[in-house]
Amino acid sequence: MSATLSRGSLQPGQQKLAEKFTILNDRGIGMLTRIYNIKKACGDPKAKPSYLIDKNLESAVKFIVRKFPAVETRNNNVSLSFACILHIYYILFKLILSLCIYTICSPFSIELLGLYNKCCDHVCELLNTIDACQVFFDITVNFDLTKNYLDLVVTYTNLMMLLSRIEERKAIIGLYNYAHEMTHGSSDREYPRLGQMIVDYENPLKKMMEEFVPHGKSLSDALLSLQMVYPRRNLSADQWRNAQLLSLISAPSTMLNPAQSDTMPCEYLSLDAMEKWIVFGFILCHGVLNSDQAALSLWKLALQSSTCLCLFRDEVFHIHKAAEDLFINIRGYNKRVNDIKECKEQALSHAGLMHRERRKFLRSALKELATVLSDQPGLLGPKALFVFMALSFARDEIIWLLRHADNIQKKSTDDFIDKHIAELIFYMEELRAHVRKYGPVMQRYYVQYLSGFDAVVLNELVQNLSVCPEDESIIMSSFVNTMTSLSVKQGIQPNTAYTSVSKASLGIADHRELGKMMNTIIFHTKMVDSLVEMLVETSDLSIFCFYSRAFEKMFQQCLELPSQSRHSISFPLLCTHFMSCTHELCPEERHHIGDRSLSLCNMFLDEMAKQARNLITDICTEQCTLSDQLLPKHCAKTISQAVNKKSKKQMGKKGEPEREKPGVESMRKNRLLVTNLDKLHTALSELCFSINYVPNMVIWEHTFTPREYLTSHLEIRFTKSIVGMTMYNQATQEIAKPSELLTSVRAYMTVLQSIENYVQIDITRVFNNVLLQQTQHLDSHGEPTITSLYTNWYLETLLRQVSNGHIAYFPAMKAFVNLPTENELTFNAEEYSDISEMRSLSELLGPYGMKFLSESLMWHISSQVAELKKLVVDNVEILTQMRTSFDKPEHMASLFKKLSSVDSVLKRMTIIGVILSFRSLAQEALRDVLSCHIPFLVSSVEDFKDHIPRETDMKVAMNVYELSSAAGLPCEIDPALVVALSSQNPEEEYKIACLLMVFVAVSMPTLASNVMSQYSPAIQGHCNNIHCLAKAINQIAAALFTIHKGSIEDRLKEFLALASSSLLKIGQETDKTTTRNRESVYLLLDMIVQESPFLTMDLLESCFPYVLLRNYLSVWYIINILSYLLNVYT
Repeated sequence: MSATLSRGSLQPGQQKLAEKFTILNDRGIGMLTRIYNIKKACGDPKAKPSYLIDKNLESAVKFIVRKFPAVETRNNNVSLSFACILHIYYILFKLILSLCIYTICSPFSIELLGLYNKCCDHVCELLNTIDACQVFFDITVNFDLTKNYLDLVVTYTNLMMLLSRIEERKAIIGLYNYAHEMTHGSSDREYPRLGQMIVDYENPLKKMMEEFVPHGKSLSDALLSLQMVYPRRNLSADQWRNAQLLSLISAPSTMLNPAQSDTMPCEYLSLDAMEKWIVFGFILCHGVLNSDQAALSLWKLALQSSTCLCLFRDEVFHIHKAAEDLFINIRGYNKRVNDIKECKEQALSHAGLMHRERRKFLRSALKELATVLSDQPGLLGPKALFVFMALSFARDEIIWLLRHADNIQKKSTDDFIDKHIAELIFYMEELRAHVRKYGPVMQRYYVQYLSGFDAVVLNELVQNLSVCPEDESIIMSSFVNTMTSLSVKQGIQPNTAYTSVSKASLGIADHRELGKMMNTIIFHTKMVDSLVEMLVETSDLSIFCFYSRAFEKMFQQCLELPSQSRHSISFPLLCTHFMSCTHELCPEERHHIGDRSLSLCNMFLDEMAKQARNLITDICTEQCTLSDQLLPKHCAKTISQAVNKKSKKQMGKKGEPEREKPGVESMRKNRLLVTNLDKLHTALSELCFSINYVPNMVIWEHTFTPREYLTSHLEIRFTKSIVGMTMYNQATQEIAKPSELLTSVRAYMTVLQSIENYVQIDITRVFNNVLLQQTQHLDSHGEPTITSLYTNWYLETLLRQVSNGHIAYFPAMKAFVNLPTENELTFNAEEYSDISEMRSLSELLGPYGMKFLSESLMWHISSQVAELKKLVVDNVEILTQMRTSFDKPEHMASLFKKLSSVDSVLKRMTIIGVILSFRSLAQEALRDVLSCHIPFLVSSVEDFKDHIPRETDMKVAMNVYELSSAAGLPCEIDPALVVALSSQNPEEEYKIACLLMVFVAVSMPTLASNVMSQYSPAIQGHCNNIHCLAKAINQIAAALFTIHKGSIEDRLKEFLALASSSLLKIGQETDKTTTRNRESVYLLLDMIVQESPFLTMDLLESCFPYVLLRNYLSVWYIINILSYLLNVYT
């Protein structure tokens, strides 16, 4: 909107002041961004341009800097080689610029040199226009115009100061122009002005003080309008507290009343921005400090509040030293220098405390505000001003702390370390979230407010104007009509700049109420269509991007303090602000800042998840310890104390102290008593609140989900913990019992399941991922699992000791038991192989893990069978003759003497039997476990297996057996053994398989001579494990003849005939040594038949007189009973 003036040739109404302010301020920020990046790159040895550190150019650079801004291309000091180098660099410059690739020197290219000079020209032109038009500035009346004017002055000042801080500016500009001169024969057309400006602005403030003498009146008027705003914003925390600032519940009766103020935009105006206006403004027009007491008061108040101000991002300006250096050389400014020194002392001694108390007050005020608004979001409408005031106040205090903590000028740093800063940021983010979530509520409220109240008031003000020209009347009527018919999808932003010009037809200076009303209307329209922009204006904390070290330190302090860890999510949320500090004049910076925001957010969320994981791990450790106390092995002492209680009392104090029973830790004598477990749970609940605060956050088109970080870390730690709890020691071959590991894992899982009470994560997914990986040989990271550890231990430790004769399998106990030997074993085999331990192992490994265990067992069996086949091949001719001569005793005896490796065959078959017995225990345990978990499915599989028709194809039957075996059900033919023993040469292998059975059958009589072959009714077996031969013979025969498609039943009948014939012959032997345990060996025939699904007792009776077995069993059991009674009574 514009209006014309009748005075003079200059027509202020056509100057478009508001538009120029907007464009120049935006362009100034863009220039600052590029110059800032130049300065940072030049100060970084890694990013510094190579030509500035090239030794070949060092003398040339010094020469150019010394002669700057003069250009002497034909000077003898510059060699031809230097000219060639410059020419190369110039070509590189043009190539880089043509490819639009950002380099440190691109701001000093031809285009940007012109832009820089034009920007300065436009600023000076606009300032002159403002003076000529005698524009009226008052922050309380024409807020936007005054704010933009002061912002422009400060931006222009910052631009000059930041440029002067680039030490290499002369070298960069001089080198570029030198290359241009030598290539084109003339300097760049923008170079003379820029070079002269660089020289003139060596001391930028001093130069600008001279430059701003003509603009002193306009600038001082704008600054003096702050005397009603700045002191009111710069109050102490006690004054805020007494005024109950930002409180919605201090006056419940007015809670629904809209927040009103004559200076609405000034209420949330940045304190940091006002201080920069005052400090820089009064330095530039310093004369008013001596003539106006109000100006001096404002300036002194600003000097007492801070020791440094922000130039741009993390570049700061130490105000006291700079002001003192400027004023000390001006005659008559001794008082001002003394004022500066006094203000500096005041700032150093009191500013830190004052701001600390403000932050303390704001924490409680914002917490109250966020709590009330979360419960009653409808109050966001009438109390929106309170929200943006709170955000602005908190933002100013956080930025002040960040800036001063990085530039401390006093020895005591307590006031600059705030461990509760995360809480303040958190409540800011909570308020921002409320505004974003309930934005439509606020929009609908203010649409109605604008049409129902503001339009009416504005109409009355316009009607009551004493003078209202026709053009202005039309404009105001348009405002009123637009507001009356306003909808959520529309917006209105009145522009009152034209009314601020001196001698305007409708001067805003003469109608202050109208100006204030327009300011209020502008605020209300922002609530309709500029909520996001308002959030950025009042609560943007993207400056943390440039204080990475302080940012990370604050985060670590937050995590270290349990009471603050619930607010740690505020740090990742701050990373969402970073992209708002980028500018279109420096698009290349977006990637750098975007990557920084992503890396910081990732680091914060990862650290939060690690902290939560560590707390959970500590809780799990405590719970595992408590669960361990409930294990049966720990009750022995308690039982002993109970049994010997009487004797203990007689012994008096000399007896052992009574052991504490599990559960004592839960008995509290005092509510104030806090255990370590209580502290861990409290810390965990606080941190989990933070992790669960937001489901996800979007940063630079990347979505972060905090809960997934925790889930990932829990999976990794759970995996490591399970493997760690096995306590496997490869050197000593020690490992935890499966039952103890299962108890610990269940305790661990109970704690993890309780995490769902704190965080909305799917802990079942964690269990499935981790426990399923533990059923495989290696996990997803290639690390060994409990399946591989236990498989290796049972194969390499337990079963190897069985082969060495230190352990025996006791069928009566269904367990492996240690045998008394000279070298005692370091473990008790029964504690790892009884039915309860095997069930625990099945629970841990699951069907997949037990399948891997079975496959590993079968691999060992296949290697033993391969060795047996080699022995058969060595004796193939003899065994072929013996197979057809079992009815010729003398010939069989002579052939048997020719056999070699008889003992080796029996030993390897015994090993196979032991392995199969262990597998039988594992399968039975698996079946018991699955029957508890999936009884209906197991019963269906069992029914399916039991009803396979005999005429079913073997391939189909094997598929059914494989299914049954996976469920732990016993099968006539072991599918895993069939797969392990499969061969590619069935014809020859079939003969070897038959002869293998012959070899075993004819070798059995030699077992009678072994002392350890005596049968024990108590264990229902033999101490040398030869009773395992029954399982080995049946399983191996079934597997081999299934592979070679032979008749299993016929081959076992043949084996039974040969074995019975061979065993009956030892009854005729007279040597007691060779027949000492013949009765025990006879029983093997009964065991073989009992174990086999293919042989019957009638068949055994036809081959071997069963009466012998019955008599021997009767005698052994009578002897066993008598020995037991003898032991009892003696």
